[in-house]
Amino acid sequence: MMRSTIVVAMLCCGAVPALGAQVICRQSSVVCADNRRLTTDDQRASFQRAVVHNGKWLTAASVAALIVFAQRDHSQSRREWNALLDICRSAQDACVLGPDGRYVRSDAEQLYQRSRAFDRRANRWLLGAQAALLATTALFIIDLHPGQGPENIPFGPVQVGLRISF
Repeated sequence: MMRSTIVVAMLCCGAVPALGAQVICRQSSVVCADNRRLTTDDQRASFQRAVVHNGKWLTAASVAALIVFAQRDHSQSRREWNALLDICRSAQDACVLGPDGRYVRSDAEQLYQRSRAFDRRANRWLLGAQAALLATTALFIIDLHPGQGPENIPFGPVQVGLRISF
């Protein structure tokens, strides 16, 4: 809970508009006119570009980390499930279900519940990874500079066609 509160507070700090006392005019005058550009607008735009440009890599790294966490919990779930299967194979009546749908043996029921708990956690990690992947995609799209091609392509786009006459 504390981590999410800190993250929300940090995001809110980046979205706070400039106050009147924080504004510095471009031209040297005591009072700013409303129609003049303010330097804080340029600073804010530069800061937002930097956040988007660097944030896309942070979210991409978080996707990878969340997938690793999901894989770890899924492996733990498989270990618990395989232990349950070993118990079920040990005796014919080892995995008998009671009238309430639970295993009669408490150790078998405990392994089953732990396997399900690890599986649910793995699913939540994967949902987080998908959300982070969407955020990464959005940040990559936002970071595109329309109308500006990449610097390493020396020639403009070439149209290639093929005409087949019958």
